[in-house]
Amino acid sequence: MKMRIGGEEVAGSDERWLPVINPATGKEIDRVPEGTMYEVDDAVNAAESAFSRWAARSARERGAILFRCATHVRECHTDLARLLTMEQGKPLRDAVDEVRGFANVLEYYAGLSSSLTGDYLPLGPSGDAVVVHEPLGVCGAIIPWNMPALLMGWKVAPALVTGNTMVFKPASQTPLTGLTLVRIMEDAGLPPGILNVVTGKGEVVGEALVRHPGVKKVSFTGDVETGLRVQELAAGSFKSVTLELGGSDPMIVWKDADIDKAVAGAVRGRFYNAGQTCTAVKRLFIHRSICQEFVYRLKAKVESLNVGNGLSPDVDMGPLSGASQRERIRKLVEDLQNRGQGILLTGGMPLSGPNYDGGFFYAPTVVTDVHPESPLLSKEVFGPVLPVMCIPDLDTAICHANSTRFGLGASVWTKDISVAREVFNRVRSGVVWVNRHLTLPPEIPFGGLKVSGIGRENGREGLVSYTRSRSLYLGW
Repeated sequence: MKMRIGGEEVAGSDERWLPVINPATGKEIDRVPEGTMYEVDDAVNAAESAFSRWAARSARERGAILFRCATHVRECHTDLARLLTMEQGKPLRDAVDEVRGFANVLEYYAGLSSSLTGDYLPLGPSGDAVVVHEPLGVCGAIIPWNMPALLMGWKVAPALVTGNTMVFKPASQTPLTGLTLVRIMEDAGLPPGILNVVTGKGEVVGEALVRHPGVKKVSFTGDVETGLRVQELAAGSFKSVTLELGGSDPMIVWKDADIDKAVAGAVRGRFYNAGQTCTAVKRLFIHRSICQEFVYRLKAKVESLNVGNGLSPDVDMGPLSGASQRERIRKLVEDLQNRGQGILLTGGMPLSGPNYDGGFFYAPTVVTDVHPESPLLSKEVFGPVLPVMCIPDLDTAICHANSTRFGLGASVWTKDISVAREVFNRVRSGVVWVNRHLTLPPEIPFGGLKVSGIGRENGREGLVSYTRSRSLYLGW
């Protein structure tokens, strides 16, 4: 596939290509151009040229186009989901949900388009004021490889409905879904130049996009260190930034929890997408009165998971993103055992052989009696490893929950509303779930505290972040 700039397919100035590898087989399935700063400049220029015409349309018109785009995506969601599974690895049913989620985000923001009006403020005898919300101009979006459709929707939909144009950089590992979605949106009536895609390496294309003086805002999802680099580069040209930088989400299971539901939530929350999700359950704290029974059921549930190629029926978990990611997880678990910082309950090994077709598979893993200083409890572990600790009381659980530099999400499983309130009030995270984890509908503002990021995506907050307000004061 090729980049899309100004509604046209572009191969790139130097004709260099990046392979796209199916992580379930280790085989190349396509290639995309290795873009440079020159393609970024062309894309920004195309977006700038399209901006005034797009911004001049009414918000309702822009919303109607997004509705049509969503309809077209839903009509071909099966093919899109298959493509997503092939380049990213997740089970096909999860890919279907993600593609539908992209369409849902478009529809949500299209529905909000009619509310994009200014504010009238009567100020009494001194006069009146009118506050208008204007688009920023050309916006940049940079997303990771783990949720290439949904995260694209989170950034594209609010930017476009508010009248901005965009240059979008997908992850180099998973560019195909994003490229296809842009083509579908243009076929549905999105004018050329409104949404442009430049593929390539982050240190080249990503940096050029963040540095570009024509880009007024950058929304980035990825790791903390890269996010800090984005913030540093953006500061030089006074860009607005939204950063979602990952997490190490705790799950607290209180003594009155429904054990079966909590076990299912822990398994889904940790092993969905092979554990490669920012808001995955990454630390599990269980009240000691139910810990033994919980762990017994957890082990059985984890060992029943079917690991394999996401295109195969009845697969529960696909591969990791690549060989380096699998090696990172393998070494982490091996070091943990060598240091005696936990007991391996199940899993703990790469999966290979005829059933795994050369892919980057790792067994779903549970570690109990984890030492408080273990990296499993302090770092963001992007893979299918679940550390478990039994805790004596809520204060201890909350202390452990707050013990990392992250603050993205957290969940508490309880029937006691006072326990839920205490966790929400004291655990420092942007989202707290009660009796569920991972669910993030577009209506809910999403973002982190501490190093998990700045700004919010989704909800009305996500919409406002793509505008600037101007005030008109009328003195009579």
